[in-house]
Amino acid sequence: MNPPSSSFVVLLYLSLLFPPNTITGTSHATGEVGVLSSSSRWIVDQNGRRVKLACANWAAHLEPVMAEGLDKHPLDDIASAVRSMGFNCVRLTWPVYLATKASIASLTVNESLRRLGLVDSADGVAVNNPQILNRTLMEAFKDVVSTLEIHNIMVILDNQISIPGWCCSKFDGNGFFGDEYFDTDEWIESLKIMAATFNSSSNVIGMSLRNELRGPRQNVADWYRYMQMGAEAVHSMNPTALVILSGLDFDKTLTFLYDKQVELTFKGKLVFELHWYGFSDGGDWENGNINVVCGNVSKNMLARGGFLLEQGWPLFLSEFGVDIRGNNPGDNHFLSCFLSVAAELDLDWAIWALQGSYYIREGQPNLDETYGVLSWDWSKPRNTNFLQKISAIQSPFQGPGLSNRSLYNVIFHPLTGLCVLQNKMNRKPVLDSCAEYEAWNYTSGHNLVLKDSGLCLIAEAEDNEVKFGSNCESLSSKWELITDSQMLLSTKINSNGSIVCLDINPDNNLITSSCKCLVEEGPCSGESQWFKIVYSNREESSSFSKLLSV
Repeated sequence: MNPPSSSFVVLLYLSLLFPPNTITGTSHATGEVGVLSSSSRWIVDQNGRRVKLACANWAAHLEPVMAEGLDKHPLDDIASAVRSMGFNCVRLTWPVYLATKASIASLTVNESLRRLGLVDSADGVAVNNPQILNRTLMEAFKDVVSTLEIHNIMVILDNQISIPGWCCSKFDGNGFFGDEYFDTDEWIESLKIMAATFNSSSNVIGMSLRNELRGPRQNVADWYRYMQMGAEAVHSMNPTALVILSGLDFDKTLTFLYDKQVELTFKGKLVFELHWYGFSDGGDWENGNINVVCGNVSKNMLARGGFLLEQGWPLFLSEFGVDIRGNNPGDNHFLSCFLSVAAELDLDWAIWALQGSYYIREGQPNLDETYGVLSWDWSKPRNTNFLQKISAIQSPFQGPGLSNRSLYNVIFHPLTGLCVLQNKMNRKPVLDSCAEYEAWNYTSGHNLVLKDSGLCLIAEAEDNEVKFGSNCESLSSKWELITDSQMLLSTKINSNGSIVCLDINPDNNLITSSCKCLVEEGPCSGESQWFKIVYSNREESSSFSKLLSV
């Protein structure tokens, strides 16, 4: 027997590190998830149970008009990697011309790549995915969807652009209704074609009408007119699909919905989407005080679209991303802040991006995608530490149907992606996988109390480890959230009354240390002291830890 390939070993490792999600229902066959609907702010299955979208964006809208990476790795292996990395969903992008231009849709994969001079890519497809080399572009797109279905991965079809190519620019002619390449009648027709084409694909659970509306012609009146038309067009061809509407200004704002909602003939299928990147959110992530920056941009995000959750509408954060290599300080700061918000609001989301590289992007063949969760050659994760960080938000913290439990608190540490638990062996406070939840109660008196035992978290001397104790009246058992970020847990040490904050040391042990980044001016790095207190009602489970101990 031949030894296992390196890619197989990586996937086996990931399946143990990030096993299938037993909370969202994504370990079940896709057919068991079934038709999804919106119920207040939640996306739910036919039984009214929360289904959380934890998606990866997979680009198929660039000039070759095919899902990226099929020259690098077998399609089945890529789909398997998506599942193994903990994602239950793919936001699969497509251009209008795939649906409306027979001259494009009827090209074979081989023809499409070779017409662009991408001979090496065509040869790579012949090696890794020979079954699709002579399939038409539309057939190959269907093959991707059906392969994802085999692996129980939900799909959202996202109309990224009209003419195939990289997105997005204010002046690329694809930005807003009526632009040079954005014929509204053609766009409506493409939505109908794609909705009808995938009507019988049980894993296609929704359609995003258009990505990142933008440009000098954008206006609210046309947004309402055409987005409502697009929503009705999709629903007429596929009434079971979620209909997902993006905002204006590169999908950074939905503020106009605060006072006026869309008017549709159907209910229970509407979802809104928003994008959030550190490079465009107005925050000085490299040079600013991160407590102030995180506090400000978080409030801004709520004002731009987060208010919809309070109004009872689902909000899908359909794009966020960072340099996954981890060597960009600004991106690293942004990521910790983003994770804290995503956990607190328990958002549905999709990371940009799955792809580790492109056939061609902006004229450059084989371009490396540093925002991609997969490596350039698609053989392994780009950074397993990043996957650890996002693993906690791949499961729902709360929502209908998860359990009969009343709400409790979880203490999430976004820098590591871990949660504060009680070690089952020595009973000490530790950081560990958020899959094994610990039920806390953050009281009105600022105690952090284990609900099952009544023990509270207590500080000792500065730079010493924290402990559990029964004296919940002492000053060192009172933890107050401070700074604009509302993530520094501060307390007073009884010995001298000095204020310290909960922190971790290089070994990830929970300690207290001097509170960081309290001065508003100047750069600082204090994410080790960020702890987000999150509400949850899911059942506590040790299934992940059991798998990890095998």
